[in-house]
Amino acid sequence: MSARPPRDEPFTRYQPRPGQDTTIRINPGGHYVSLGFDELLVTVLGSCVAACIRDPLAQVGGMNHFMLPESDDGVWGTASASLRFGNFAMERLINDILCRGGRRNSLEIKVFGGARMSGDGDGVGPRNADFVETYLREEGLRVAAADLRGAHARRIHYYPLTGRVRMLELPYDEPRIVRVESTYGARIRNEPVAGSIELFD
Repeated sequence: MSARPPRDEPFTRYQPRPGQDTTIRINPGGHYVSLGFDELLVTVLGSCVAACIRDPLAQVGGMNHFMLPESDDGVWGTASASLRFGNFAMERLINDILCRGGRRNSLEIKVFGGARMSGDGDGVGPRNADFVETYLREEGLRVAAADLRGAHARRIHYYPLTGRVRMLELPYDEPRIVRVESTYGARIRNEPVAGSIELFD
């Protein structure tokens, strides 16, 4: 993950090499729903949380990446930034999957992140983890797999067609991830809104 994330792009699309899967990097505050069989969804998480959700029957799935648990109106500082909050990000991802043919009772859900990183004095990482567990429980949605909390950043590779996840734990208090999250969070408070261990096959 670049130390300078795109200013407000929800995702970045690229192809590492000719013939390889198209890669979609989900940026903080972003989400993406895939209908393509050759797409790989990637994100890097510190205190943030990502949900990987798909309907295996409809063959549609996606990922989000949120930075704070919830907001009543989606406003962060002076910015309208609803998808940076867990409650908006979860509703948007699930609704987008349902609009593309998914069925609520068929959803396969895997959640990651919520680490307590250095400088996380208010414990936003664990609060993000608590939020996503509570949200899914209250919505009656079963969690197929989870890797939440702890002290390590994580790189997540998600294949929405198969539901396969590859997770890499990054070094403790990975400085680059801490810097990205703190810089991004500080910036969006003042500006308007304009990345192994193989797990969970």
